[in-house]
Amino acid sequence: MAFSPLEQRGIPLDRQLRNWRELNVTPIDPDHCDPYTRCRIITMNGIEVEAILFSHQFARHCPDPEVKRQLARTRYIEAQQQKAVNWLLPGVSSVLETTIAYEQVAVDLTAWVARSEPDPYLQQAYQFGVLEDFDHLYRYANLYEMIEHRKAESVVDGLTEVMPGRPTRMHHRHPVDNVREPYDKARTDPLSKLHALTVMSAEQQTMNFYMNVGPTYMEPIARQLYQEIGLIEEEHVTHYESLVDPGETWWEQLVNHEYNECYLYHSFMETESDPKVKAIWELHLNQELEHLHLACDLMHRHDGRDPAEILAPELPNVLTFEPNKGYLRELIAEQLDLTTLGTGYVREAHERFEAMQEALNGGEAPPSDRVMEEHHQTFGREYRMQSGGDHPVPELREKS
Repeated sequence: MAFSPLEQRGIPLDRQLRNWRELNVTPIDPDHCDPYTRCRIITMNGIEVEAILFSHQFARHCPDPEVKRQLARTRYIEAQQQKAVNWLLPGVSSVLETTIAYEQVAVDLTAWVARSEPDPYLQQAYQFGVLEDFDHLYRYANLYEMIEHRKAESVVDGLTEVMPGRPTRMHHRHPVDNVREPYDKARTDPLSKLHALTVMSAEQQTMNFYMNVGPTYMEPIARQLYQEIGLIEEEHVTHYESLVDPGETWWEQLVNHEYNECYLYHSFMETESDPKVKAIWELHLNQELEHLHLACDLMHRHDGRDPAEILAPELPNVLTFEPNKGYLRELIAEQLDLTTLGTGYVREAHERFEAMQEALNGGEAPPSDRVMEEHHQTFGREYRMQSGGDHPVPELREKS
């Protein structure tokens, strides 16, 4: 049944405040939960963090004290939502275990978006990025076995394969080559706006996570790998945020953020397998419906426009976490050797790319290569989980 957020009213804002007891949610059990429940939690944490940061930036650029007060009221509830969502993650999980779950999110969320994206240029941007996150999952999985002596299959549960993607050493590009062409807000499909905001928010949260947790490890190779991949996540945020039309007004951006939260909470409520987590998605959806209407009222008053002009009349098909193994294998076979040049893609290394590689690596192997060397020295093999057969690129098949 179609769901129309603009026609639904949620919980009034003055009834949304929760006390400590209500915020003290029970975390998931990492040994028995659906891995995609954890993926949904990580995704919504990133969405809520983006909503909070955007609201703060809006407030810092807004001269109207009444608008600032309205943003503050809604933002406080968003902060409560973020705490409830992120605190669903269990404290018994290690940083690396959570990291592997973050990369599973990046792989299966971005692959689903790429499969669903109606704009060919935007679709290519997601296809390009997902092959890099796929390789990050592989590198972190090998680090996980090295320093914690556990296998990534305990996290991803066979839903996502673990094998090489575009080699991480090839992700380091000149910053100007990470900027893409934005969509045109007046002509793009409303679904494309939701996709861009969703993937940007998820990658931003991954970037933030790695910036903060990287130095918590004592092992030099772990600290170095987080540094390397953390820099690539910065590239990915640049890549995805540049897809958003910079001509969108603050009011348009505000209603897009709130509409996207409604879309994702609705999607996850419809697909969640854990009843306790599903109840949180449902509660937050009913809160976000009211946030959307408040944002629409602000746009009416201050931008003089009807938000219905820029929003989809009803939510699209639910965003679904599901295996994307066949799709990813096709992308690996067809696009592994791509890099970027300007706002496009090329198959050969170019002068700017090679200069960046030399400046960063100085002719030495980067941490992403060295973690594989150390793993092989320790175990006599790589860690992989290939349920679909041999790697689609012969050169990247594991040596016997």
